[in-house]
Amino acid sequence: MRGTALVRPVARTVPWWALGAGAAVGLLVVGLPRLTSGPPDAWLGLNLLRAAALAFALGLTFLLDDPARHVTTPVTTRRWVRTGLRVALVAPVAALWWTAALALVPAGARPPVGAITLEAAATIALALAAAATAVRLSDEPEPGPSVAAALLTTATLAPLLLPGRWDLFVAVGDPRWEAAHQRWAVLLVGAVLVWAACGPEPLRRRALVSGRS
Repeated sequence: MRGTALVRPVARTVPWWALGAGAAVGLLVVGLPRLTSGPPDAWLGLNLLRAAALAFALGLTFLLDDPARHVTTPVTTRRWVRTGLRVALVAPVAALWWTAALALVPAGARPPVGAITLEAAATIALALAAAATAVRLSDEPEPGPSVAAALLTTATLAPLLLPGRWDLFVAVGDPRWEAAHQRWAVLLVGAVLVWAACGPEPLRRRALVSGRS
């Protein structure tokens, strides 16, 4: 019953504006080629979906922002419950958005759905893990802009700096496709573990709260 009572107040704290902006930019990026008359291009379709996933992930970096963080810290509900509920509220929206993004790519240019969905899930999980780490390691109530900038910089530099044997951004049909997606799976699992590890309140902050009570 208490969990149900939390849904409405937690939903009000979700930065829907940031998520909406990321989702809108992602769909716009994927949908732009439909305005041209050229034939569908598999390489273009793959990279547009990657760009769309990144745009949505950038919006998700704001998910844990809480201007009233220092006011809400002493509440009895654990932080991992509140943050987990935020993710649960956003998950159906993300699933619907991704379905729409896939549908916007013509069938002839659409990459294997399972593989590109794995990439998108890992990208989103990395964004959430980065946001959770920022909340865990700092007292900044709204680390979203800094996390978004770091994620965008990393995504821009990764294709240039990663060694060929660790390449993540390969084309469909490339002999490294399967190995690259094994690495994407490792990234997804690692990001989820980091997010889970950063869920509890920092020990120092919990001690301060106990001292006040």
